[in-house]
Amino acid sequence: MTSLLLQGGRVIDPAHGFDQTADLLIYNGKIAAVGAALPVDQYTKIVPCAGRIVCPGLIDLHVHLREPGQSAKETIATGTRAAARGGFTSVVCMPNTTPTIDSAATVALIRDKADREAVVNVFIAGAITKGIAGEELAPIGSLKQAAVVAITDDGHCVQNNDLMRRALEYAKMFDLPVMDHCQDYSMVGDGVMHEGYWSIALGLKGWPATGEDLIVARNIQLAELTGTHVHCQHISSAGSIHLLREAKARGIPISGEACPHHFILTDAAIAGSDKFWEADGSALQAEGQRPTWPAYDTNFKMNPPLRSAQDREAILEGLTDGTLEILSSDHAPHCGHEKEVEFDSAPFGITGLETELPLSLTYLHHTGRLSLSALIAKFTSAPARMLRLNKGTLQVGADADVTVIDPNCQWTYAANDSSSKSTNSPFGGWALRGRATTTIVAGKIVWQM
Repeated sequence: MTSLLLQGGRVIDPAHGFDQTADLLIYNGKIAAVGAALPVDQYTKIVPCAGRIVCPGLIDLHVHLREPGQSAKETIATGTRAAARGGFTSVVCMPNTTPTIDSAATVALIRDKADREAVVNVFIAGAITKGIAGEELAPIGSLKQAAVVAITDDGHCVQNNDLMRRALEYAKMFDLPVMDHCQDYSMVGDGVMHEGYWSIALGLKGWPATGEDLIVARNIQLAELTGTHVHCQHISSAGSIHLLREAKARGIPISGEACPHHFILTDAAIAGSDKFWEADGSALQAEGQRPTWPAYDTNFKMNPPLRSAQDREAILEGLTDGTLEILSSDHAPHCGHEKEVEFDSAPFGITGLETELPLSLTYLHHTGRLSLSALIAKFTSAPARMLRLNKGTLQVGADADVTVIDPNCQWTYAANDSSSKSTNSPFGGWALRGRATTTIVAGKIVWQM
C-alpha cells in the first residue's frame, strides 16, 4: 500500500467541471481524495504542485508504436517512455504494424509486450480489414473479444463504400467506435504535399483537400445510415470541418480530431522557414526565436499534408467551437535514413508525443483560443468518452492516472534529446511555453522533470 499527495496545485477535472486549488491524494493506485489541506501521515510522499496544473492523465488515441515488425523506428518501450515524458498516461496504438493488428493473436502479442515493457497504459486499435488492404473485413468480433478499443485502417482508407458500411454495422453490434483515415485515393493519387500555390512553386505533386472531404462526407452518410460512431482522424481541411460541424448539429454520431502540426504549420513551411513566415503573414515565434530549416525538409512531410493558411484557420475555429473535440499527435516515427532522401521518396509522418501538449499550450491556450479546462478536456474526457475508456477523470475511486503540468515553463524542444527512437520532428529548436512535469500511472511516478 502506497500513498502520494499532490499538494497545492490547480486541480482541473473537465469530466466533472472541477477547477480549483486543492490537494489530490492517491492511495494504492486509486484517487482517494480531492480537497483543501488534506491530512497525511509519515508514509505519504508529498509532491509540491503550487503554480502547476493537476489533471487527469492525458490520453493520445492516435499513436504508431511500430511493434511488431518495425522496431528500428520505435518500440513499445521507447514509445511509451516518450508518451510519459509528454504527459500521457494512456496511448492507443494503430494497427499498421508488421503483421497488421487484424487478429486476436497479434492483439495478445502486443498486450503481453506492453504488460512487460510499457510505462503507460497501452490500448489497441484493431484493423477494419485484413492486412489493412481494404478488401475483406477483419474478424471484428474476435478483435473485440481480444479487447481492442476501436477499429481503423489508419495509414490506409477503405475505398469500397459497401465494405465500409458492413464494417460499421459489425462495429455497432460489438459497440466499437470506428476511426477512419480520410483519403480518397482516386483524388489524392501520388501527391506528396497540399495542392496549391506552393506545390506548383516547388514542383511537387499536389494532394487536393477534396481527397479528404469526399471521405468525410462518405463517413457522415454511413454514420447516419448505420448509427455507428465514426471518428475522423487527423482532420486537415476547411471543407471537412464544415461538413463535420453541420453533421454534428444534426445529431449524427461523428467526431474529428486535430494534430498540432495542422493547426500551427502551413504548406508554405515546405518552401523553407523564411518563405514560410512571409507567406503566412504572422510570426508564430518571437523575433530571434524562430527556428530555421531548408526548403524540401522531409520533416514537414506528413499524411494528410500541411495545408493552406485558410485551412489552418478553419482548424483553429473548429477546435475553439468544439467541432473538433479531440487533440492527438499521430506520432509516426521513422528511421533517420528513411527521411534523408528526396522529398518525393520520403515516408509520411512525424513524431509528436513529446511536443503535442507544449505546442497546444503555446498556440491554443497562451494565444487565448482555449481555456486550460477546454484544452485539457480534448486530451482527457473527450477521448475517454469516445473510446468508452474508464479513464480521463480524477473522481474518487478512479485509476490514479494523473498529469502535472507547468503551463508557463519556458523551454526549447531538442528532437535529439527525445525518449523516442526517432527524431523526425519539424519542431526541433522551437521555443515553447508549458510542459508536463510529472506523469503518474496507477499511482506510480513514471516520469518527472
